[in-house]
Amino acid sequence: MAAVSQLLWAPRAWVNGAWAESVLLQVDPQGRWSAVTPDTPAPPQAEVLPGPVLPSLVNAHSHAFQRAFVGLAERRDSAHDDFWSWRDRMYGVALRITPEQLQAVATHLYGELLAGGYTHTCEFHYLHHAEDGKPYADEAAMCHALAKAAQATGMGLTVLPVLYERAGFLQPQLRADQRRFATDVARVLRLRDTVRSWHLPRVDAGVAVHSLRAAAPASMLELARACQGDPGPIHIHIAEQTGEVHDCLAATGQRPIDWLAQHLPLDARWQLVHATHAMPPEIEAVAASGAGVVICPGTEANLGDGLCDLPRWLASTTPLSLGSDSQVTRSWPEELRWLEYGQRLALRQRNVSAAPGVQPSSAARLFDRCLAGGGVAAGQPHWGLVPGARADLLLLNTHDAGLCGLPASHLLDGMVFAAPERPFARTMVAGRWLPCADTNTHFATTMTALHADNRD
Repeated sequence: MAAVSQLLWAPRAWVNGAWAESVLLQVDPQGRWSAVTPDTPAPPQAEVLPGPVLPSLVNAHSHAFQRAFVGLAERRDSAHDDFWSWRDRMYGVALRITPEQLQAVATHLYGELLAGGYTHTCEFHYLHHAEDGKPYADEAAMCHALAKAAQATGMGLTVLPVLYERAGFLQPQLRADQRRFATDVARVLRLRDTVRSWHLPRVDAGVAVHSLRAAAPASMLELARACQGDPGPIHIHIAEQTGEVHDCLAATGQRPIDWLAQHLPLDARWQLVHATHAMPPEIEAVAASGAGVVICPGTEANLGDGLCDLPRWLASTTPLSLGSDSQVTRSWPEELRWLEYGQRLALRQRNVSAAPGVQPSSAARLFDRCLAGGGVAAGQPHWGLVPGARADLLLLNTHDAGLCGLPASHLLDGMVFAAPERPFARTMVAGRWLPCADTNTHFATTMTALHADNRD
């Protein structure tokens, strides 16, 4: 948190959906923007930034522990490999990781995410209990590990304890390899309130439901009613896999998003993670409810989930945001590139996300939608370079080979489609420049210990 008011001056900044020139940014003592003023000469007391700046994005969906699994599921030894076989292998890591290892993995991950242009992460957190499935003496031990990692790196964090109580629509109990995930409504609310009681800088909490298949309808409704009047976000995995859609149809007679919209009181706090397999009427229902959608392009590609109907989501009023999910990609420029390129391949068109006559830049349109939607997904009332928002920003490295020589008007296009290797020179969170920490050695040691008995 900034100790005193401070002034920053940027030759160019992304303000209100466009590049603005000569921008004066004022940070208040609480580490929030108090004023953002374009077309202003640099006053003598201002810190003059050496290049253009962007607001950072929120990473609206993360499973930090899965960073320990990246690169270890990219082989196939059987006739078929899909999301469900990947999930079974991922559970092997989930059953072994300790709070100390989770802290090391999350610290490394959050450093990577900060380098990738995110300054706040929503942790969809269902890894609660000890390896034998029994609660820790401190039932929030795993939440503590995540919070410590966020504090060590400077990452903002919204912890989302997950309601997870059954293995499937027709499986009322959890599987043995899901024993660390077990929760009920009371525990979810207790964990949320515990995280909030710590009063840590940049750390807050909401709640989540793992999925329609993993929670009973009565429990989901109970959680929704318990959260009435609470400003925190409510996240849920939904319609990620065609198998999930088929199972939901068989069990309820409805598609997942259709069922959710008709049976739970959706509003702007709700965030539908993935929503990959959504029909046009479902998209209309989500937009009418005010709920948001979190798209995770890198993970959805890695897992073979499928492609969302991006043109319809963009044409709707639905808030959109990005998530790193399984951590196979850890920067928002790459996520946006995957998001647009998937549509180009499917539709055999270019610049699918652009809106001619309104916003001709695919990168800019996607960035602005995710900028606005990400703040809502994290429970932040303001986000971006606007008064009242946390004073987070990204100083661009225009000397990177991918950005070098681009005209200023096309820098955001270059950020996404020219694939710069190190696009950000510095990162600010709450009015403070973050140091570059080297966590590689500790992470490597943790990975060696975690996978010691599971090497090929």
